[in-house]
Amino acid sequence: MPRPHSSTLAPAQSLPVYRCTDFIVVDGANLDDPLSFAAELLFDDTYELSKTVEAVRLTLHAVSEVKFQVAVGSEIGTVGAALHLDSALTFMSPDGHTTDAMVLVEVDDQGDINEIFLLPLSPLASNVSYRLVGINTKTPAQTFAQVACVSFSRGTHITLASGEQRRIEGLKVGDRILTRDDGPQVVKWIGQNTVRAIGDFAPICIKAGTLNNDNDLVVSPEHRLFIYQRSDKLGVGRSELLVKVRYLLNDDTVFIQAGGYVDYFQLLFDSHQIIYAEGIAAESMLIDTRTKPVLPAHISKDMGEVIPGHSNRPHAGLDVQERLLDRPDAAAILRRASSH
Repeated sequence: MPRPHSSTLAPAQSLPVYRCTDFIVVDGANLDDPLSFAAELLFDDTYELSKTVEAVRLTLHAVSEVKFQVAVGSEIGTVGAALHLDSALTFMSPDGHTTDAMVLVEVDDQGDINEIFLLPLSPLASNVSYRLVGINTKTPAQTFAQVACVSFSRGTHITLASGEQRRIEGLKVGDRILTRDDGPQVVKWIGQNTVRAIGDFAPICIKAGTLNNDNDLVVSPEHRLFIYQRSDKLGVGRSELLVKVRYLLNDDTVFIQAGGYVDYFQLLFDSHQIIYAEGIAAESMLIDTRTKPVLPAHISKDMGEVIPGHSNRPHAGLDVQERLLDRPDAAAILRRASSH
């Protein structure tokens, strides 16, 4: 039986984008035109990024699987305006490498276009020619959702209900995993994908010992860790915290592990859980309006819109703002706070 529907929305997320006017056709049928939406694009047109432009952060809420809204704090766009996920594009550079990107279109209340944004899924460089070789308007939501999924890398040891430490690639649906809030819980689905370890897909490594972990922990940048402070070293006024890994970067004990490819795994339970990876309390996959498109059709149908209570958990709302962690010793502070 399908589960009841829910209106749980994804939390706001900031993504690096370019305006369409930053990405211009330098060779092809649409010569000198800026990037547009899929219906106006032509294969083999070659684009270049403006020489002095830098990506800016577009902050958005996912209203549905393909509709979004510009959120408060965005560096670009009109707060409250609707954003539509138009397409997923693939470009090829002269060296044969491909670059995937998403096209987001901002519209006003009348449905007229305000702006068009390009979200590259790997870094773009100026003075490089990018030939358009792929236009996908059928399944861009799946690609876009993958950016938001929290993932563990191959080799990560997950704590089972028995106490066994098993590599994530050795887990299977039905295995019982130890969770912080609900004891042993059964794995409902395991996702796996391989991506180039660059841009927003480049994983972050937490070196062994940084957070009292025995081995390195390598996860996706948006992954959140659960920290219990025995003493409030950060001054947030509570002992339980959820901290995004990317807020802990210090280029020493917590660093971006870019280059090559990374095998990512997602673990789904009947509700959003805090599990143990390399001994660190870390979140499992959260289903909401942004991430749901990555699920297989039969799992998605079984859930309805989202799993009831998937976001309404004891650990919900414990996120620590980036400004409180904007210091090179943030990881060390959290280690001390959780140890004493």
